[in-house]
Amino acid sequence: MLKNFSFLNMYLWNLFIIFIWHLTVFLACLYLPHSKFTPEKERFAPKAWEHGGRWYRDKLKIQFWKDKVPQHIGKGGFSKEHLTDISLEYVDEFIFETCRGEWMHMKNCVCVVLTMLINPLLVGLVFSFMIMLGNLPFAIIQRYNRFRLQILRKKLLRDIQSNGMGQTVTA
Repeated sequence: MLKNFSFLNMYLWNLFIIFIWHLTVFLACLYLPHSKFTPEKERFAPKAWEHGGRWYRDKLKIQFWKDKVPQHIGKGGFSKEHLTDISLEYVDEFIFETCRGEWMHMKNCVCVVLTMLINPLLVGLVFSFMIMLGNLPFAIIQRYNRFRLQILRKKLLRDIQSNGMGQTVTA
């Protein structure tokens, strides 16, 4: 499709197409029902090879770089910097947000297929690399954080059940 365009036109069209794709996925994240992002869905389920999140730590050394990438925090959103509350409801909402974030970044990665189809090979590879670089690390961070949050959730449930305390734990 863009194969006969000048480099500048190809570049501008790619930016436009990628922008529209990412905007559409972002808006879908905002307006799709919560049920699409529940951690019980198969797409968010832990895989055996992840070893409870240890694979990300051991193979990707995620603990050294995850806090160095930029983050988007929507109005009333969650910061990955620190938990502002340690209640079961808050942790559950944070887990939900990791599912939504992972879904968004993985759907944005699908834009690579379109980029490869409409461009000459070299241009398609360059734009595909940029799309993956701009999304895959963030999807990985969401999965890793969800493992950690689910461990915290289990601990909170154990504490609530064993101590008979309320759902808010104070530090």
